[in-house]
Amino acid sequence: MNVVAPNSLLSPQAPTTAINPHLASQAPQVKFQVVHWIAGRFRIRIPRLGYDVEYGEKLLHVVSQINAVTSVRVNPPARSLVVAYDLKVLGYSMAVIQAEIYQSIELAAVLPDVPLLAAEVDSCQPEAETVNLWERMGLPALSLSLSLAALLGVPIPGVVIGGVVMAAALPAMKRAWDSLVQDRELTIDFLDALAISLHTAQGHYFAPAFMLGLIEGGEAIRDLTARGSERASLDLLDCLGKFAFVERDGVEVEIPVKEVVVGDRVVVYPGDQIPVDGMVIKGTGLVDQCKLTGESVPVTRTEGMEVFASTLLVEGQMVILAERVGNQTRAGVIVGLMQAAPVHDTRIENYAGMIANQAVIPTLGISAAVGLLSGDLNRAIALLTLDLGTGIRVSVPTTILSALTYAAQHGVLIRSGRAIELLARIDTVVFDKTGTLTQGHAGVTDIVVMHPDYTGPQILAMAASAEQGLTHPVATAIVRQAQHDHLELTDCEDWEYKVGLGVVTRVQGINLLVGSRRMMKEYEIDLTDLEHHHPELQTGRNSLVYVAGDGKLLGVILYSDPIRAESKEIIQELQGAGITPYMLSGDVGRVAQAVAVELGIQQKHIYAEAFPERKVEVVKGLHESGRVVAFCGDGINDSAALAYADVSISFAGATDIARETADVVLMEDDLRGLTLAIRIAKQAMDIVWQNTAIVAIPNLGAMVSGVVFALDPILAVVINNGTAILAELNGLRPLVGPGGALPLAAAKDPQQFLEEWEAIHPSQPVHHNSHHESEQSSTSIEVTPAAV
Repeated sequence: MNVVAPNSLLSPQAPTTAINPHLASQAPQVKFQVVHWIAGRFRIRIPRLGYDVEYGEKLLHVVSQINAVTSVRVNPPARSLVVAYDLKVLGYSMAVIQAEIYQSIELAAVLPDVPLLAAEVDSCQPEAETVNLWERMGLPALSLSLSLAALLGVPIPGVVIGGVVMAAALPAMKRAWDSLVQDRELTIDFLDALAISLHTAQGHYFAPAFMLGLIEGGEAIRDLTARGSERASLDLLDCLGKFAFVERDGVEVEIPVKEVVVGDRVVVYPGDQIPVDGMVIKGTGLVDQCKLTGESVPVTRTEGMEVFASTLLVEGQMVILAERVGNQTRAGVIVGLMQAAPVHDTRIENYAGMIANQAVIPTLGISAAVGLLSGDLNRAIALLTLDLGTGIRVSVPTTILSALTYAAQHGVLIRSGRAIELLARIDTVVFDKTGTLTQGHAGVTDIVVMHPDYTGPQILAMAASAEQGLTHPVATAIVRQAQHDHLELTDCEDWEYKVGLGVVTRVQGINLLVGSRRMMKEYEIDLTDLEHHHPELQTGRNSLVYVAGDGKLLGVILYSDPIRAESKEIIQELQGAGITPYMLSGDVGRVAQAVAVELGIQQKHIYAEAFPERKVEVVKGLHESGRVVAFCGDGINDSAALAYADVSISFAGATDIARETADVVLMEDDLRGLTLAIRIAKQAMDIVWQNTAIVAIPNLGAMVSGVVFALDPILAVVINNGTAILAELNGLRPLVGPGGALPLAAAKDPQQFLEEWEAIHPSQPVHHNSHHESEQSSTSIEVTPAAV
């Protein structure tokens, strides 16, 4: 039933939260329904939570302020609010708590923006690493300030300036020493430390101070663009929820999820995530397994059937015998695979080191030879100053930071400099299907009419009337399509919902059945004509909702998981740029192949019924064949493959584990962000090599001149630091964006893939319905609860 806040239950003497009377009077009636209640816990279904994120945040804030409430959680996929409370707090009565919760549901709809409390953020995200810029840049900035002040005539003792310069140079000296001791290698840091020391010894403070500012600034920016050197240690159980209900000695008790053991009888209510792998021993329910197995439509689970941790119970109630818990569950094994993946330094490659380290010994040799032959120490110091590393050290990290900033401003979170490098080089993108190339939820694609007295819109309107108010994704899809077509829905009589079957009701005087094939058989509805005239429905890619009235089949509603509007465009753009798309799916082969045909992905690049271990094998195999591989996915089942890819890509709306594993997060949940990220990366790496040329050519030219002619150390500093500044300014170009699109070659004609499909599967032609063509996709999983 729909419930409106019963303000009459709110006793004036009872302790309540501070509620603005004006706001309360303006609050609209928000529809909600108490799904179940047990001592100490409410679960309330609020349809608005499924589409209004801001409302959910406000609701969390308001309900958490109720004194008796001990915890509150919003579950948008299940459109539910879960509230735990303690009646012992301040003498609250059940009626008062109930009234305050109901009133909060109404109040959140009109509440202005409120600051969220830290306790209201339920996340598995690890704490991010930070770079202390003051600690890193304090001394270099002070040395530069003092040396500049001295140049302007401020009477500062040279020993003070020199001491600060040498103190600021200690990190560079330490890096040089570590490389010498550990790697037995003379690096660019050694050359820089030597040049700084010699300049300082001669009383030239500005040049080494300026050099230090550039060097340490570049290193700090490089570290800022790093995601960290260790993979986040994500606790699966924390992401599942804190508590579970189990039956102990015949009594249902609430215990921490971590205390659930094999053999426990776990009770799961609608909207809860299942915390264990096990067998259903009581009850029937609809389980959404999309994020774990890739199945795009919820499936029915009844007694004797297996369910898995991290999946969501959409409807029904079940008691599960726990067979595997924690890291032994299927989801736990996936997390283990992810954490076993190799860990890389996520900073941008040290191009300065790659280029300049090779020149250290030659530079030292040339400098020493020139100094000895000319007897002029200044000429030797000038040559030491003309290293290639300084300019590249600062310009490359600046370029990467500018690229990351532009990407973030346009809805693409790129988490590291290394991701930028590899994105610019990728030649293969592997996509998960469900939720990545497709929308991850059901959509109506067609209606087959089987009764001459009815039309498709009439059948759809009756089915939507029967299913309005249900939260099952297929029911939502039917109602959404009816609303899109502006069909009028009517009230039902004698409405009964049967989990796993469908709805039995009466609409406009007709005894109506809306549900699965199993429901039709149970009610002895004859399907002979349908099977005779439309045999392709049993082998095609769509799933079916049967609609029967007064004992006869009226028609069938076809639904599938719609392809994202942008998916085809993205695939074509990638192919035109020479990047090969692959697709992995947990769906059956015919479903995966149908999606590939529609998108234009070659059949040989499709892997169907791919479990997480198989996804890892495919990604590793492509990588070992010499390809640079990006993987794009959003589910727990994708997290291991994400970890093994060269670049991992996910969505803001993905599971916590997938999102935190990803190097690139598409914050707008739009695949167009992927090609934007690639264009940003390509531009950034082009600028990196431009900056290398900007720095290298003048410095090498000056070095040749310094060997032949006398070169003043100050002029060498001007050339070296001047080119560094030019490269630094060029490194800011990514802030204005890459412009254009990926360079497109002649795009492949998707028609060839249609012909290929029909040649391989002559009995399964690909049909395109002109009215719903944009929504068609590939979900033809055998699902019993077609109408829940």
